[in-house]
Amino acid sequence: MKENFFKKTSVVWALALVCCALWGSAFPAVKIGYEMFSVDTSDPASLILFAGSRFIIAGLLAIIIGSVSQKKILVPKKHAWPMVFKLSIFQTIGQYVLFYIALAHSTGVRASILNGLNVFIAIVVACVLFRQEKLTTNKIVGTVIGFAGLVVVCLNGSSLELGFTLLGDGFMILSAVSYAFSSVFLKRYSQYENPVMLSGYQFFVGGLVMAIAGAAAGGHIVPVSGASFLLLFYMGCISAVAYSLWGILLKNNDVSRVTVFGFMNQIFGVSFSAIFLSEGAVINIYIIIALALVCTGIIIVNRKPKAA
Repeated sequence: MKENFFKKTSVVWALALVCCALWGSAFPAVKIGYEMFSVDTSDPASLILFAGSRFIIAGLLAIIIGSVSQKKILVPKKHAWPMVFKLSIFQTIGQYVLFYIALAHSTGVRASILNGLNVFIAIVVACVLFRQEKLTTNKIVGTVIGFAGLVVVCLNGSSLELGFTLLGDGFMILSAVSYAFSSVFLKRYSQYENPVMLSGYQFFVGGLVMAIAGAAAGGHIVPVSGASFLLLFYMGCISAVAYSLWGILLKNNDVSRVTVFGFMNQIFGVSFSAIFLSEGAVINIYIIIALALVCTGIIIVNRKPKAA
């Protein structure tokens, strides 16, 4: 009965859009969090400590969600711990150290679009480096169009920061690269272990490492009110809840049927940044073109090839 329920078109649409909305909301949530925790955005140690705090919560929540759904406490077996550690290096530590620093040096709108490149980089890594998938014409065309969006957003002469910035644009792209490698490893390891268990523990381990490293380096965060903790909890939910729902959809449906909704991450990211960060003024023709290219590329990549 559950499988049939999660295969319903209305359910797939609803849950996939919830996931994308959660992931898209991360961009303004993080930037608002900098203010609500008095984070010095010029201090990498404070940024890393803040990120680590979020993913400790995300890891605990994912483990709880996975344990409840499996009706048993999820604990990695001895042979699974190396998988957890490797995933934590790429999916949490590498990706989000770069992500948080990049977001401190960029607008939420610009970061949302550049982050959309993780889809295309993941395809290159999976198809070319690890040969997990076949590199089809759709994937090549979609990747080229997506990278065209990167060129537009980085080289426009708008009211955004002019040109390419290393700490903003560069680190966001490197964050996408780290995510791409983590996706390849997660796909490989999920053949042997529960993906929710792996993600939950790698979130927790990665978050703990980041929090300890940030604190040891002199970073500090100071909540300005009780609402600060609610925001931090919500940020933890973004990763834990969205990942769990996405995993359920992938388990019960064809991958392409679910991943085609990925283009909505950027739509939500740009929209929420414009609303909650008052960045509407930076949404000009260049941003619209770049967003359209990124979204078009993702759609083409996920389009099923025509039968011969």
